[in-house]
Amino acid sequence: MDVNIKDFEGAIAELETIVRKLEEGDLALEQSLELYERGVRLSRYCHARLEEAERRIEVL
Repeated sequence: MDVNIKDFEGAIAELETIVRKLEEGDLALEQSLELYERGVRLSRYCHARLEEAERRIEVL
């Protein structure tokens, strides 16, 4: 897990912010790439947490 990702809800909020910034299109290329990479990490983190929650629910 990325040490800067606190929880699922925080990751979703940050991902939404990143998407908004990228859609605005006012960023330099390097900054856009950094945000995109961070967004990919956040997306993977959220996907993993959702899969984990699904497995826990299936056990119940």
